[in-house]
Amino acid sequence: EGTLTDRLARQVLEGEEGTLTDRLARQVLEGVVAGEGSPREIVDARGLAVVSDDGALIAAINEALAAQPDVLAKIRDGKVQAAGAVIGAVMKAMQGKADAARVRELVLERAAADS
Repeated sequence: EGTLTDRLARQVLEGEEGTLTDRLARQVLEGVVAGEGSPREIVDARGLAVVSDDGALIAAINEALAAQPDVLAKIRDGKVQAAGAVIGAVMKAMQGKADAARVRELVLERAAADS
């Protein structure tokens, strides 16, 4: 069922109740192993919590859509996978700290609203 690191990262994720992505949980785990403190202390000290604030996410989405204006039309045409390009751009802009599921929801809502 995965390596020890994978299992421990999942435990950290479960303990942080959706405030971390897999990648961020691994960073927290590395901090725990290095003796930097508890998972919560490491999340706070390193600023690793997932960004789920809609205002910040929408700003990043708007920026990504400005660079890829055809994405909303593709989504409205049924090519929902086109949202992946925007999600990827938002994740990159937010250094992997965005809630990808929420970004997807917001992009799809935007496509529906703009139709």
